[in-house]
Amino acid sequence: MTDLTHIAISAPISYLIAFAIPALDAILPFLPSETLLIVLGVATAGSADPRIALLVALAACGAFAGDNLCYLIGRRFGPFAERRVFAGAKGQRRRAWAQNALDRYGARLIIVCRFIPGGRTAVTLTCGVVRYKRRTFVLATAFAGVIWALYSFFIGRLGGRAFEDKPWAGLLLALGVAVAISVLIELLRRLQPLRRLGRSRQGGAGQTSPHESP
Repeated sequence: MTDLTHIAISAPISYLIAFAIPALDAILPFLPSETLLIVLGVATAGSADPRIALLVALAACGAFAGDNLCYLIGRRFGPFAERRVFAGAKGQRRRAWAQNALDRYGARLIIVCRFIPGGRTAVTLTCGVVRYKRRTFVLATAFAGVIWALYSFFIGRLGGRAFEDKPWAGLLLALGVAVAISVLIELLRRLQPLRRLGRSRQGGAGQTSPHESP
């Protein structure tokens, strides 16, 4: 872990990686951008080196750049992008969810989707396809990038602090917390349609039938 700390702070390539991985995982979701920042937080838990802040800032900028790249792809190459990203029944369900949720929540969804597994690409690409308001999108993705970078880094930082003598235990703890939060957000997302269905049924039951007396 000492070597990891040295690499994360001192190697010039680290600054490129800190920007590039969060940028590219908008279109390549398998890239471990969140894990990268968590590892950085764990590895530097006992350090106050100001270069750490630069790495976190670059990660936030990379996330912002990736979101806006995905938006531009959707805006300029909408039909092609939809065929590639939303192919098949599962892809169409993701597309429909993104469209419906975007209509309902707007900029709030753009921020929250960073923490929904697979949601970031679906939402940002859909924003481009439907030509969502560019200014609102830019502001929302800037805010989301900062929140995400700080959240991921400080989860790692807390894990590293909790297990200063066992950094790998701290890393496992931090990754576990991040996974648990993602699962919770996904669970809440899946429960929302059921809540709306329940409310609509209650509303329907409360209405007087036209064949009943008032």
